[in-house]
Parts: sequence; structure tokens; C-alpha cells
Amino acid sequence: MSFPRAFASDNNAGVHPEVLAALARANDGHVRGYGHDPLTADAEAVFREHFGEGTRAWFVFNGTAANTLALQSVTRPYHAVICTAMAHLNVDEAGAPERFTGCKLMTADAPGGKLTPADITRCLGGRGDEHRVQPKVVSLTQATEVGTLYSPEEVKALCDVAHGHGLYVHMDGARIANAAVSLGSPFRQFTTDAGVDLLSFGGTKNGLLGAEAVLFLNDLDPQDFPWVRKQGMQLASKMRFLAAQFLALLGTDLWRRNAEHANRMARLLAARVRDIPGIRLTQPVEANGVFAIVPAGHIPALQAHTHFYVWNAETSEVRWMTAWDTTEDDVERFAAAVREVVK
Repeated sequence: MSFPRAFASDNNAGVHPEVLAALARANDGHVRGYGHDPLTADAEAVFREHFGEGTRAWFVFNGTAANTLALQSVTRPYHAVICTAMAHLNVDEAGAPERFTGCKLMTADAPGGKLTPADITRCLGGRGDEHRVQPKVVSLTQATEVGTLYSPEEVKALCDVAHGHGLYVHMDGARIANAAVSLGSPFRQFTTDAGVDLLSFGGTKNGLLGAEAVLFLNDLDPQDFPWVRKQGMQLASKMRFLAAQFLALLGTDLWRRNAEHANRMARLLAARVRDIPGIRLTQPVEANGVFAIVPAGHIPALQAHTHFYVWNAETSEVRWMTAWDTTEDDVERFAAAVREVVK
């Protein structure tokens, strides 16, 4: 059975053939479960190669779990997490962070998706007041929910402010590979070296099959995380099949190839639609997403042609995502449909 490719989400793409091949190779014989196997040890070592020797990697099944369990591991229920109003934590995780951490999310308006040092300091007014929740973590998203990027210098500035006030810094890296190739930076330059403490490393959006990781960086003590992960129902008995995928992705240049291609397809789509009357791009295309204002009356016809999501119904802003398997033909056909419908 073949399913048509669309522009709704990079989650909708299939699993990369090289990853499927790695899973097939791992599917041989018996090894110890729950991560006590050679493939898991090798995958943990690969993460250390990318993020530094002071890195501990823990594998989970999905991004909501990676974000929530990472935050749970360093907070108490009277703490708060500072993030943008559009953060996945705040909008798209059905309250999981609040439920499982007990923490309040303190949000800042950020039209471009990026927190600033001033956003952090504005949330600190109630520190020491027993009647107020106490900020404990700053959570960034890289690439952001609208496809923009933090430079390594911007991440460092945020980490310096956060650490100066005794806060941890967490990064939601669901599309971290797309960010790295766009920035032309190794992962550790805008994570470990910039001062990030906790990272949710995304694999699913870059060609993996339900494989994400929580990274403790810069020798941060994972403390009770093994039990946090178990209680969070994210401890895989057949861990080797998660590990094999990360070895295929990060033990080769597959992560780079997939992300570079997805980013290039987004830039191509933006180039094809930006001159169409009635279409206005709303964000710079820095990763694999294109955000645009489309006349509201034309959206249903375009969605009938190719599935995608409306980002903001009030402003008629849509989101078009590309993936590792998006083809130039996919882009050209969709751009032609936009040109035909919006006329």
C-alpha cells in the first residue's frame, strides 16, 4: 500500500530504509533487555561523541515523554518551567508536563518562537515568596515551533542568565538535526558548549520509528531518572531496537543527509510560492517549515489537494512541513496547486 506524501508534518513521513535495515540487523538472537545490551552501550557512546563525554543518554518512545520526564527529573511540584506561549510543552502535549511534574508553565509571548534573557528575568519576581511557584527550568525549542533558530550565542546568553539565577536549561530538540545543518554547527556547539543541561533529542521527525532520547549534559547527575523513566512507562524491554536506530542515524551521516534534504525542500517550496499574489511568508525559512498567510477562502481547496495544518485560524496562517522523503516533484506539484487555487 502506498500513501501520498503531504505537507502536514514530518511525523507523517515513513521510516528511512537505512533505519529499517538497522532494525533488521538487530533482530537476531537474544540479548539482555531493558538496555543491558551491546547496541544500547554503543548508541550511548555515539551520543557522547556528538555531545561530549559528560553526556548520559536515556531512550524513550516519544517526544512528549522525553520533554516531560526530563523536566520531572529536575523539578518539584512547587516549581515552574519558563517557556514560550507557543511551546510544544504548552500547546500540544495535552497538559502532560503539568500533570506529571506538578509544575506550572510560565509562558512568554514570542512571535518568532524564541525566548530572550528579558523573558526569563520577567518571570523571577516571585522568587522566595512561599505563595508563588518558583521558577526552576527554562525550556527552549530548537528549531522553534515556527522554524526559527537560536544561534549558539543566543543559547549561551540564555543559559548564562538562567544559571545565574540557579535555573536549569532544557532544550526541546524535536527538530535538532534540522537546526544543526542550518546553523552549520555541530550539535554540541549550541547545546553542551552553550550550557544546556537537559536535551530532548528528536529522532522520529528525522526518519526513525518511535525513538527519542533524553540527554543529561555537562555531567549533570541523572539522579533518579531510571525510576522516573520506569514510572513514566517509557522503559523499553527490547531497548536494542531503539538503540539500533540511533546508531544508524548518528553513527553515520544519515542525520545530516535527512535534515539537509528536508530543509532544502522547505526552501524550494518557499521560493516557489513567495511571489504568488495573496501569499505572504510570515517567518524566515531556517529549518523544514514554511509558514504563510493564505486567503482563508482558499484553504479548504488546498487542503483537499494536499493535507496540511492551519497554524493560526484567526490570521489565516498555515504551516507546510517538509520531511526527509519529500521530493522536488512533491514541492513543484503543490506549488502549482497553490498558484492555481490562489488566483
